[in-house]
Amino acid sequence: MSTELQLPRAARIFVSFVALLRVNGFAVAPEQTTAFLTAIALLGPRDLDDIRQSALATLAPPPERRATFDRLFDLHFRGSEAIDHADDGQDDETVRLQEEGRGDGEPLRSDDANESGLTATRTEALVERRFAQLSTIDALRRLAREAPRRLPRRRGHRRMRARHGPFADLRRTLRDSVRSDGEILRLGHMKRRQRPRKILLLIDVSGSMKSRTEENMKLAHTLVQVASNVEVFTFGTRLTRVTRALRLKRREQALNAAAHLVSDWDGGTRIGDALQAFLAVPRFGGYARGAAVIIVSDGLERGEPDALRDAVAKLSRRAWRLSWLTPLATGSTFRPQTEALIAVERFIDDLVDGGSSASIVAHVLALGRRRAA
Repeated sequence: MSTELQLPRAARIFVSFVALLRVNGFAVAPEQTTAFLTAIALLGPRDLDDIRQSALATLAPPPERRATFDRLFDLHFRGSEAIDHADDGQDDETVRLQEEGRGDGEPLRSDDANESGLTATRTEALVERRFAQLSTIDALRRLAREAPRRLPRRRGHRRMRARHGPFADLRRTLRDSVRSDGEILRLGHMKRRQRPRKILLLIDVSGSMKSRTEENMKLAHTLVQVASNVEVFTFGTRLTRVTRALRLKRREQALNAAAHLVSDWDGGTRIGDALQAFLAVPRFGGYARGAAVIIVSDGLERGEPDALRDAVAKLSRRAWRLSWLTPLATGSTFRPQTEALIAVERFIDDLVDGGSSASIVAHVLALGRRRAA
C-alpha cells in the first residue's frame, strides 16, 4: 500500500509556488514552507495581497531580490495577463523615443499593419507579444555549453602567480630565498588576472524584424544565464532594458516577463533615436564602456541617418568592439545597400550575418579569440 502523503488540493498551489522560488535560486527551508501554509490558514486571506504579505513574512526573500520575488508571485498566482508595468518598479528602464517636434510623421497604424514584417516605419504601435514554447535549438545548446570558456575576456587589475609573466613576485621570491640561506635561486613571476568582458546586446524588435524577434530573445536569455555581466536592451519606438526579466531561469517565465516590459513589439523603426536615448542616460551609457557591443538589427531606418551615424560613432568610441548583425548580410561579399548602414559602416568593427541563431552564436563565441586589452 502506498504511503505517499497527498497534499490537499487547496494547498498545492502554495507549495508549487515555493518550488518555483527554489528553481529560481531562492533558499526556502521546509520549515518556512510549513510556516507559509500555517500563516495562510490562520489569516484566512481575502485577496492576493494578503497571500503576498504571508509569503514575505514567512519565506523571507532577500531585499535585493524583492523585485524578482514579486514578479514570480504575479506570474504564479495571477498569470501573465495580470502583470502591469506600473507595479513592477522599473519605469526608469523604459525610454520612449520622442518625435522631437516632427509633426509630419506617418499616421499610427492598426494592429494589422506591417503584417509581413518586411518594411520599416517610424510610427509607434504598442503590441503585446506571446512567445511560443518551442524546444531549445542546437545553437542555443552550443552557446550554453561553450560560452563560459569562449566569451571575450579582459585583463583585470589584480595579479596572480604565473610561471612566466611581466611582473616580479617579490614576496614569493623572498620567501623562497629563506630556504636557501638568503640566496635567490629563482625569480617568481606574476601576471594580470583575466576577467569576463561586459557584453551589451541591443535587439531590434520593430516590425521589419518580427520574424527574428522570438529567436533573438531566446538567444538573449541563454546568454544572460551563462554570463553574469550581460546587459540586454530592446528598441523599436522605445528603448527598454530587459536584463532583469531575462535573469529568470525558466525560459518561458523570462520571456513572458520581458513581453510585458516591452510594449513596442513589431512597431516602428527608429534606430538612431533609440541609440541616442541609450547614450543620453548615464547609467545605460556606462554599460557600453569597454564592452563587446552587439546590435541585432536589419538597419532599415526610416529617419534621417545623421542621428544614427552620430550615435554609432559615440558608441564605437566607448565600446571595446562594436558588431552589427543584420539578416541582410547573407554572405561574405555583402555590402550595405541601405542609407543607414552605409552611413555607419566605417564605425562598425563587424558587419556580419544575423539572420539565424546559429550565425549569431558563432559570432558571439568568435569574439573570445580577440586579443584581451
